Amino acid sequence: LEKICERLHLSEDVAGATFMAAGSSAPELFTSVIGVFVTKGDVGVGTIVGSAVFNILCIIGVCGFFAGQAVKLSHWALLRDSVFYTFSITALIVFIYDEKVCWWESLVLTLMYAVYILIMKFNGRAHRYFSRRKKSSANLANGLMGSTDLEDISCDATAVLLKKASYHCTPSVLMVDELLSAYPHQLSFSEAGMRIMITNHFSPRTRLTMASRMLINERQRLINTTETRINCITNGDSDSVVWVQGRRGLDNSRGGADLGLNGLCRLQRLESGNEMENEDENDMEGDGEEESSGPVVPFKIPVGICNKLKWLVMWPLSLLLFFTIPNCAEKRWERWFMVTFFTATIWIAGLSYIMVWMVTVIGFTLGIPDVIMGITFLAAGTSVPDCMASVIVARQGLGDMAISNSIGSNVFDILVGLGLPWLLQTLCIDYGSMVHLNSRGLIFSVGLLLASVFFTVLGVHLNNWTLDHRLGLACLFMYAVFLCFSILIEFNVFIFVNLPTCRDIH
Repeated sequence: LEKICERLHLSEDVAGATFMAAGSSAPELFTSVIGVFVTKGDVGVGTIVGSAVFNILCIIGVCGFFAGQAVKLSHWALLRDSVFYTFSITALIVFIYDEKVCWWESLVLTLMYAVYILIMKFNGRAHRYFSRRKKSSANLANGLMGSTDLEDISCDATAVLLKKASYHCTPSVLMVDELLSAYPHQLSFSEAGMRIMITNHFSPRTRLTMASRMLINERQRLINTTETRINCITNGDSDSVVWVQGRRGLDNSRGGADLGLNGLCRLQRLESGNEMENEDENDMEGDGEEESSGPVVPFKIPVGICNKLKWLVMWPLSLLLFFTIPNCAEKRWERWFMVTFFTATIWIAGLSYIMVWMVTVIGFTLGIPDVIMGITFLAAGTSVPDCMASVIVARQGLGDMAISNSIGSNVFDILVGLGLPWLLQTLCIDYGSMVHLNSRGLIFSVGLLLASVFFTVLGVHLNNWTLDHRLGLACLFMYAVFLCFSILIEFNVFIFVNLPTCRDIH
């Protein structure tokens, strides 16, 4: 997908809203396709609705609970995705209210995603416009306090990213306030580094690789355009301190307690134990090879008991993927990226079919409706990788990325994951036909999804735009409430919405 976007010269926002969104949401999309064309049931709709609620409530809850710190959130990405996502859910509620979907309704859903792509196309301009208005209003009210606060946040986020990038290397340079002020773009330094990774359109390893690549390029550009005086102070212990002084230097009249945005930043290395320089370089080379290799190589046994167990469990499937999907990250397969894309898509479709078949059989055996199986097991199964990736970035202090992952990716699931299969069925395969929904409880589940978006944004606002334990516990509690209500509704506890599951196959 990276190669395709590079060849088409797509911006990060457009690439994220198109190819990368399709790649990350491929399991949900194929589950919906199988539900429409194969099983003729509601397992696809239930999976997408359940996955959407899981992405919003459970992922944010887990990130807040396990972040280990209070992470400040910005307004723009959350409000942008939440507003458009609210319109998407509202349209879905209107279209499925009569328990059937016609061709023009599915076409509207698909066209709404085209509008979302246009919004992402001009996302940078809109962000800069609202940022300037917000900064000007803040300056009028509080002098320069607003811009200072923004720089504080940018410096903190940048330090987190650089700390991640320099974890296995020798003393590094931390570009601080003087370099940030010399940055010509309207976006802050940390925001520019996070734009590529703003949604879950990449695997966690690819996200970190792209972030490191962009940070290295920006740091090199800033070094070339800014006069810096770098003093690296190291001692014999495992910890070392890196001091970087900006172009204007340090005002001698200010004490050490005032060392902040206009002075020095200090980055404590987290590595423990004394390591030789050549060992550090070897570790960096090994990590770089591991990052660039991408897929798991079935012939390399990792170190560690847990890694060996994981390798053993994944070995049969990784062996098949290794021989059937060319790794276009390697030089010899670089021109085969379209073959990689199509073979990977075929594998995802096949594995999704097996997964839906297994869940459907299990649900039939236990007497559980397809919608409940989709909302619970399939939703969690397709969203757990995104949950783990969001937890990783949230623990690094990048709360905006985690929140955007949880909300922004759902737009594709609702508009394309549901709209495209319905459009193919009603417009292409059987023109003028209707897609009938078997469960009348889906309207309540989608309504709960809309309520979850509202309460999530409200909770973030009431929590002063901070991702912490309180917000995490609140989101996890709301997710548990959603599951309970959805299951009770589908089992006709409150109102009759479903016929009992047929136990006789004849």
